[in-house]
Amino acid sequence: MKARVREKFTFDAAHAVIINGEPEEIHGHTFRLEVVVEGELREGYVIDFLELRKIVESVIANLKHKNLNKFFDNPSTENIALWIAQKVREKLPSNVRLQRIVLWEGDENGVEFEFEE
Repeated sequence: MKARVREKFTFDAAHAVIINGEPEEIHGHTFRLEVVVEGELREGYVIDFLELRKIVESVIANLKHKNLNKFFDNPSTENIALWIAQKVREKLPSNVRLQRIVLWEGDENGVEFEFEE
């Protein structure tokens, strides 16, 4: 049986997405992130909540209170979410896989990626 574990996070950052070759005005958001991992139950759990939180916090610490244009060629919410997913995947234990990531740019706009095995 596979089980899923979810954690939610927030971080503040600024960006100016490049649309049709032109950057929009720089502006800030409170980004809301949900990370879902999946694995077999081992000793009663998939991954300790605190371990998952530590992994994700170490990744998003790079983005908190930053101008994301200095970090990404085009800091769209999609590109930010994919970057976070890649970094989280690299740090997860081998028996746990990233199943889904959702990144909200404020309260109304968000992206979701689901990852196949």
